[in-house]
Amino acid sequence: MIKRKLLGQHFLNSKEIAESIVSEAKITKNDIVLEIGTGLGILTPLLCKKAKKIISVDADQNLIKKARIEFSDFENLVLKSGDGFKTKDSFSIFVSNLPYSKSKDAIEWLAQCSFSHGIIMVQKEFAEKLVAKSKNRRAISIIATYAFDIEKISNVRKNNFSPPPKVDSVILKITKKDNMDKKLISTINEIFSYRRKTVKNILKQFNKETVIEKRVDDLTGDEIVNLAKQILK
Repeated sequence: MIKRKLLGQHFLNSKEIAESIVSEAKITKNDIVLEIGTGLGILTPLLCKKAKKIISVDADQNLIKKARIEFSDFENLVLKSGDGFKTKDSFSIFVSNLPYSKSKDAIEWLAQCSFSHGIIMVQKEFAEKLVAKSKNRRAISIIATYAFDIEKISNVRKNNFSPPPKVDSVILKITKKDNMDKKLISTINEIFSYRRKTVKNILKQFNKETVIEKRVDDLTGDEIVNLAKQILK
């Protein structure tokens, strides 16, 4: 378990919560589901019973080996070891108990993917960051709210995991609105490194001009995305 803790991964041990996640995913027999973090397989068989195909990926080869033995009866299950956020597979629904250390990378990756919706479990503090307003916003807040409609499903206490994390988690439903490319995401992150400056001074960093004197905190999410697009022109 020590290795998993270093990876920021904690195994969900509540069958009831697992069933709730799968139910909220609204999976049909036409869906291809991508599950990142096979773990001990608490979600995997439940997903297999609902979907046309499940692609389940875990960074730990040993867990994938165990899953291949345990779930050998499911013909619609594809198990892979490696970095799930580098997969080129197409999918319609995303389901994951996201490793805490990979949550930001996951959201940025999902913002670039084409899919219908997903159910994710994230650290409570990270969930709050995703939907933060005004001065509490980060670049990831802008990326998340531009790419997705985000709905909170429920809170999950830390005692529902092994090993227990230090904080509680939140289950979120993300519904895809807009795709973003890597350059746009990178530029939004860069804008936030200058968040104390005015738009006029930010654009100077990129050899662009404007008369807008507002600061980043005074802009709407869409205005920040448009500013990033303007920089990329």
